[in-house]
Amino acid sequence: MNAALQKLELMDDELDPNIKDWRDHVREMSYDMENCIDDFIRQSRADDAKRSFIKNTARRIKKMRDRLRIAHQMEELKTLAIEANARRQRYKVDDWKPASVSVDVDPRLRAVYQEADTPVGIDGPREEVATILMDAQKKLKVASIVGFGGLGKTTLAKQVYDKIGSLFDCKAFFSISQRPDMTELLNNFQLKLGMRDPDTSRTREVDDIIEELRQHLKEKRYLIVVDDVWDQPTWNTIKCAFPEDINGSRVVVTTRVEDVAAAACQNDGEGIYKMEPLSEQNSRMLLLNRVFGSKHDCPPHLKEVMAEILKKCHGLPLAIITIASLLANKETSRKSWESIRDSLGTQLAINLTLEEMKSILNLSYMHLPAHLRACFLYFGMYPEDRDILRDDLVRQWIAEGLVSNLHGHDLEDVGRSYFNELINRSMIQPGRIYREEVVSCRVHDMMLDLILSKCDEDNFISVAYNYNDMARLHGNKYKVRRLSVSSVAGRGATYAPTIDICLSQVRSFTLFWTRLPSLLLFKYLRVLRIEEHSQGQETTLDLTAIGQLFLLRYLYVTVRCSVQLPAELQGLVYLETLDIPSARLKSIPSDIAQLSRLSYLDIRMEKFMSECIGNMKSLRSLVIKSVELSMKEVNSVKVIMGLGELTNLRTLRIGVNGWKKAEHDAFAGSLAKLHNLKSLNFSTGYTEEDNQLGSLSNPFPHLEEFIGGYSWEFRRVPVWMGGLNCLRILELRVMEASTQEVNLLGQLPSLVVLWLWTSHIPKERTILGTGLFPVLKRLQFWAEEDVGAYLGFEAGAMPNLGTRRYTSWPGAPVPP
Repeated sequence: MNAALQKLELMDDELDPNIKDWRDHVREMSYDMENCIDDFIRQSRADDAKRSFIKNTARRIKKMRDRLRIAHQMEELKTLAIEANARRQRYKVDDWKPASVSVDVDPRLRAVYQEADTPVGIDGPREEVATILMDAQKKLKVASIVGFGGLGKTTLAKQVYDKIGSLFDCKAFFSISQRPDMTELLNNFQLKLGMRDPDTSRTREVDDIIEELRQHLKEKRYLIVVDDVWDQPTWNTIKCAFPEDINGSRVVVTTRVEDVAAAACQNDGEGIYKMEPLSEQNSRMLLLNRVFGSKHDCPPHLKEVMAEILKKCHGLPLAIITIASLLANKETSRKSWESIRDSLGTQLAINLTLEEMKSILNLSYMHLPAHLRACFLYFGMYPEDRDILRDDLVRQWIAEGLVSNLHGHDLEDVGRSYFNELINRSMIQPGRIYREEVVSCRVHDMMLDLILSKCDEDNFISVAYNYNDMARLHGNKYKVRRLSVSSVAGRGATYAPTIDICLSQVRSFTLFWTRLPSLLLFKYLRVLRIEEHSQGQETTLDLTAIGQLFLLRYLYVTVRCSVQLPAELQGLVYLETLDIPSARLKSIPSDIAQLSRLSYLDIRMEKFMSECIGNMKSLRSLVIKSVELSMKEVNSVKVIMGLGELTNLRTLRIGVNGWKKAEHDAFAGSLAKLHNLKSLNFSTGYTEEDNQLGSLSNPFPHLEEFIGGYSWEFRRVPVWMGGLNCLRILELRVMEASTQEVNLLGQLPSLVVLWLWTSHIPKERTILGTGLFPVLKRLQFWAEEDVGAYLGFEAGAMPNLGTRRYTSWPGAPVPP
């Protein structure tokens, strides 16, 4: 059944209505079959123990009824399957063959990321906008950049921001969604300006936040970029935060709406910059740079078809980049390029409207292999303008069964490769880069429109912003399988009983800024994600009902109130991810260590770690913050030694307080047993240099990241670090590092980032020889003495170094 669905997915735009209808019914039937099987498994696991005779008898009667109900469902599904097979033969579904849309994907597991090309044709516009802003006027001045989506307004604004930002006392760059929550938006503005985290435990009026912003910006020369303003009322609210001063402050607004651009500039035509499409020459440069890595090197046999493709793109950077990503994964034959050209359609030769732009984006979607399509559509679970964390997204994909376990590869590695492929194909945009690796992404709003359109067609994800949307979903032809609810107002959406039925078949549920419906309505829920729910006057988010969610695999909660979990989690036999990174937990379920499939745990609680932690052998990632072990009720050394039993751990991040030498020695002993670790990040607040970790014997053969930083000081560079051939990132504090020890680190073949703290500089000067640090890109060196007098370089050392920073100030504390 899944094979037939995948085959038809590749021909989505070519199918006639009858076959599309057949495909949709088969897809819904496959969901119902999965649910029926899950019902049977749930019923078969029911335990009759520890009940009285009467209760046990009643339970058995209920079991019998459930089995009869499930048997009836199976008979119905069998009948539907027979009917579907008859229709399949009648419609000759097997005779349909997909057009050739295969795309060879970059096989690298870890893509090499950089800015999505040096912007082409940006120099002139950047200088022009900078000139508009940097005139002699002392009064506050606003400049607008206006143009069609995909022209590069945000790129231009960022280029201007980077060029002139150093001339201002403070600066901020923030984007606006189509349906902004003004309170959240202004809170975000405060954070961008470096103001302290706003107090959200009480209701804050927009006027109050604006006044705080005005006071902060008062008498400062500021530069603010307000990206993607959709309407005048939004701008009229935001502009109130900018005091009218005579300090030469500047504001840049980007928008698609000319009326908004004019209003922002107070109808000063000289302050408006209208984005134009790229010239023919710049379009050619951009395409060639994306496809061949060169602005001039195009094979002669492709020049003619390339010109025809560019003609259809009309100089729109987003269109060129999107199509170039397809071409880069095609054979460099004229026939393969002509197939892309012909797919664009003749209508594009007339005018590139919004619909034609969507057809270009749709072409990119149609060229996605089957394993990437569902993962790409899953971005529809997020509202626009979100920074989406890679690893968190991958865990959701895994919980939904969207990641295939090919050839025994690690599922998380496979999921990250999917993420990398989507970036390589320009379907999503790189977001935050941490230690030379992209760890988050964003989705262009035009691409998000395409995603939501496809989700609606395929009943993949349903999105609701208000009560009316939920009522509309209640009347849908098909059941709601995945639901994302985000309140436009930010807080206060409610649910009426008449629409609760649409939650009964939901497999994934994501909640942003609205009230949580009863969890008992979600019978088949696998993924539950709650971000900043609207708690009203509540001080605790009650999640005790999750104990009834038998199929739950993933739970993520980030709220500003306390969270109450159930006393026991024994019913969650499939739970893989428990991620509550910031909220304070009222208590920890007593049987958390018995969750046999739990692989990712991230919680914040002072007294979590107990002597049973060693039983959690399925854990692959453990993140615990604010752990206090100086407690009478536990044997702290025994607890820490339990960490050594977690031999499946790949990632360990732990922040602790109150440890002494005994605890640190126990910690080192536990780490020595964790041979599968790939990432180790710890903060202990203990700086005694004599510790056991430095004397371990060849630990961590697979380690890629070691972050001890300032919190753990070694006497010397540990000898075992010379054997970490997979190590990419190293943050290390030592009392002293000799030339031999620095050379030891320099021979690491994979080291990309090195942060090194040293308390003392040796008398002999260290010369980094040719060939050392062959792939190092970032070096930061802190010392309390003159670093420049200590380090020297031979020609050929650090050939790939991009960033080098030395910090020396005698007697000053080393920054964390």
